[in-house]
Amino acid sequence: MSQPIVSKEVIKFLEKLKKNNNREWFSEHKKEFKSIQTDVKYFYQSLMDVLNTHDEIEKLKMFRIYRDVRFSKDKTPYQPHFAGSFSRSGARLRGGYYLRIRPDNESFMACGFWLPEKDDLLRIRKELELNASEFIEVINAKPLKTAWGELKGEELKTAPKGFDKEHPNIELLRKKAFIFTHEFSDKEVLSTNFYDEVSIRFKAIRPFFDLMSDILTTNLNGESLVD
Repeated sequence: MSQPIVSKEVIKFLEKLKKNNNREWFSEHKKEFKSIQTDVKYFYQSLMDVLNTHDEIEKLKMFRIYRDVRFSKDKTPYQPHFAGSFSRSGARLRGGYYLRIRPDNESFMACGFWLPEKDDLLRIRKELELNASEFIEVINAKPLKTAWGELKGEELKTAPKGFDKEHPNIELLRKKAFIFTHEFSDKEVLSTNFYDEVSIRFKAIRPFFDLMSDILTTNLNGESLVD
């Protein structure tokens, strides 16, 4: 099987959808959408296959192109992009992978913990409060930093309740999310190297996922919380 690619037709269709984001136009081009969607799903499935060569992926979720406009001021009915997430398997493997393909240089990939649930967030903060040295070492390691850059994520304006605002690692303790992102231009998405670029960056995040999985499946004494 040839190297999976994102074709020019994918970007062109999404560009047209952005300009004609209405049900009449989409209905007239439904056949074209279905054909392109099949090709995109193959690309994402191939990424899942390569992820499974160095990780354990439980499922691939392709997001619907239809928008839920009930509570949105933006009433356009369709997402002018394709997006999918890859969930790691089992209770011991935490974290997830995400890729969005969107025209006008708005494609990006992301990994990490977008909005951890309350108990997970507290556990992460407690670990960082106790000793953040390994965490800092992992996120600053050259392979990961070259692939992903700086750790990102929404932050509190002050210290979380119960934590010292003068703590030396207060910037980490204030975080509500722990994610890495990388953006792509349309030219990069259409490149024959795009599949490899995404795969390499996904693989580079593993030390971070391994550490966070260890944190989130043990207590502060290092005792396992999962069977």
